[in-house]
Amino acid sequence: MRPDVAGVVRDADISSWKPVSLELGDHETEILVPPGTKTLGMREFPPLSRPREEIRLSLEEPIGTPPLPQILKAKGKPAGKLTVCIATSDITRPVPYKGESGILEPLLGILHECGVRRENVTLLVGTGTHRPSTPEEKIGMFGEKAVAEYRIVDHSCEDESMLTYIGRTRSGTEVHINRHFVEADVRIATGLVEAHFMAGVSAGRKAVCPALVSWKTIERFHSAQFLSSRKATNLVLEGNPCHEEALEIARRAGVDFIVNTVLNRRLELIGVFSGDLEQSHEKAADLVRRVVAIPVPREYDIVLTHGGYVGINHYQNAKAACNALPVVREGGFVILGACERDADPVGPDTYRTLVHLLKLQGPDGYMAALMNPAWKFTRDQWEPQMWGKAIGKVGEEGLIYCTAFIPEEEQRLLPGTPGWDFLPDRIFPKYGEATRTMIQNALVYAFRHPKWGGVEPSVAFIKEGPYAIPFLRPPDGNGK
Repeated sequence: MRPDVAGVVRDADISSWKPVSLELGDHETEILVPPGTKTLGMREFPPLSRPREEIRLSLEEPIGTPPLPQILKAKGKPAGKLTVCIATSDITRPVPYKGESGILEPLLGILHECGVRRENVTLLVGTGTHRPSTPEEKIGMFGEKAVAEYRIVDHSCEDESMLTYIGRTRSGTEVHINRHFVEADVRIATGLVEAHFMAGVSAGRKAVCPALVSWKTIERFHSAQFLSSRKATNLVLEGNPCHEEALEIARRAGVDFIVNTVLNRRLELIGVFSGDLEQSHEKAADLVRRVVAIPVPREYDIVLTHGGYVGINHYQNAKAACNALPVVREGGFVILGACERDADPVGPDTYRTLVHLLKLQGPDGYMAALMNPAWKFTRDQWEPQMWGKAIGKVGEEGLIYCTAFIPEEEQRLLPGTPGWDFLPDRIFPKYGEATRTMIQNALVYAFRHPKWGGVEPSVAFIKEGPYAIPFLRPPDGNGK
C-alpha cells in the first residue's frame, strides 16, 4: 500500500457507512459506502410470461414489413428451392436461440411450414474479428438438434474465399461481405439489442457490420475518426457514424427480415421485435433505453462501478469505465472493481501492446498516433481509445482499477491507478477478498482526498455496472 494511502485509510472512521452489494464476476461482495451515496439502478422489467407465444406473435405480425410467408412468396421461386441464410451472434452475446425463450425453433418452424427445406438453410455465425465458435459452443448456443440438422458456418473476416464485394459506402468504405449471406435468396439477421458504447445499441444492422464483413471493412467501422465522434456512444443512433455506416452496409446487403431480442439484467427475455431492419430495431432500442437509461441531475465527485459478468478481461472492462463518465465530474474519481476470468486477464497481444502505448503516451499522444497518416490500422486499437476517454476526463490518478486477478507488475503498465496501491500486506488467500479490500480502501482514500478541501464529496454507485447507462439530465425549473 502506498504510504499516503495508508495514512488516510488508517485514520478513517467508516463506522457510519452503509453496505452495498457489488458484483464481481459471478458473485457479489459487500462494500461500505458513505451515508449520502446515491445508488443508480436500472428499471426492473419482468420476463415475458408466455415467451413461446410472444415470439410466434412477433414473427407472424412483424413491424414494418410483410410476414415471412409473403416475403418468401415474393422471391419468385418455389419455396422448396429457396436458400435461406440466418445470421446469428457468436458466443460473446447471450442471445436466446434455444429453450423455452428461444427464437430459433419458431423461426425455422415458419420457414419449413412454408416449404423451405432444411438443407437449404444456413446458420451463419457472425464472428466479426472474434475467433470461430467451437463445436461445444455451437451446441451451447443453438442446441444439439439444430447442430445435427442444419449447416452452421463461422464467418471469417480474413478468409477472402468467403467474401464478396458489394460496393462502397458514402464515406468511401469498400464493403466485402460474407457470400453465404448476400448470395442467399432470403437473408435474415438475428441478435440481442443492448446498449453499445460505440454504436449506440447492438444487433439490427450490427448483425451484418461488423459481424459479417471483411477485416478491411471493420477497419473503417472501428476507425479512430468514427470513434472520436461525441455521438459514437451509448444509446445514440442519430448522427452516430458507427451506426450510420453499419446501417448503410446492412441495407446494401439486402436484409429481408430481422429478429431481435431484449433481455433484463437477469438475462430473461422481456421483448421480441421482428420485421424491418430499421423500424423493428428502433422499437427494440426504445425498450432498451427504458430499461438501462438512468437520468441523473448532477455529476458526482466519486463514482463506484464494476465490470460485471461481461468483464472477463481488461479489454472488456472498458465499457464499465466509459459508462461512468457522463456522471463523474472532471478530475473526479472512477473506482472500478473487476474480476477477470479469461485465460489472459488483460486481453489479446495486440491489445496489450496498444494499451501500453496509451499508458506511455497518454490519451492525446495515443490519438495523435492513430490519426497520423503513417499509422497502420491495428486490430484492437479501438479499445485503448475508449480507455483514453476515461483518462481524459479523470486523469491517471482518478481512474482506480481494482483487481487482484492481474499481477501488480502487469497492472502498472495499464491505464489508471492500480488497485495494488490500496492493498495492505499484499498477501490474501483469496483473490476476491483482495479485490474487495482494494475497492474499499480506494473508496476511503478518494472520499478523504485532500483535493476536496475538507468538503464532503458526492458519491454515486452504479449498481449494474457496465449494463446501466447513467446520463446527465439537469432538473427542470420545478426542481424535478
